[in-house]
Amino acid sequence: MKFGMLIDLRKCVGCFACTVACKAEHATPTDISYNKVKKYEVGTYPSVKLKHLPMPCMHCDNPSCMEVCPTGATQKQDNGIVTVDANECIGCKACMIACPYESRQFLSEIKPYYEGQERTPFEVYMQKDFQVGTVVKCDGCIDRVREGLEPACVQTCITGARIFGDLDDPNSEISRLIASSGAVPFQRELGTEPSVYYIF
Repeated sequence: MKFGMLIDLRKCVGCFACTVACKAEHATPTDISYNKVKKYEVGTYPSVKLKHLPMPCMHCDNPSCMEVCPTGATQKQDNGIVTVDANECIGCKACMIACPYESRQFLSEIKPYYEGQERTPFEVYMQKDFQVGTVVKCDGCIDRVREGLEPACVQTCITGARIFGDLDDPNSEISRLIASSGAVPFQRELGTEPSVYYIF
């Protein structure tokens, strides 16, 4: 079994619900976002459109971040999800440099969302496993997946632009959609073999 995600950019409206759902699920500290959505323009004036490109961790089959990690903190799980063990991470940032998708961020501090106030009890509890001085990233909502749930970003997508499933199962919804739509990984030429596919 190898989990992957399909993002249909024809359906993405740039509502950032995925970004908000991710922050709510993981209570990521201020300035940390696992689910970035980049904006870009297509067309020629005056016929120009604004497009959106969601950029989660690609959970690569051949992750360059894992190759350079000196402590083994970055690991690819049996289900294909790439994780970071904060207890093993020394914050050297080698993985951040190696990742071509800018999926990783350095946690330099944990501060409250509202300046001049203390962190809320929710923040304190939900952020208890974050460690300052380590690198953090999308973990594919691995705890939710183990419970048979979809990642938070997939569950909350208002247009159904995200599909999550088993890439090794040719009969899964995601495999069938990839085959029928011609979906491709982002920058596949880099050789990292991403598990996130896009319909452009």
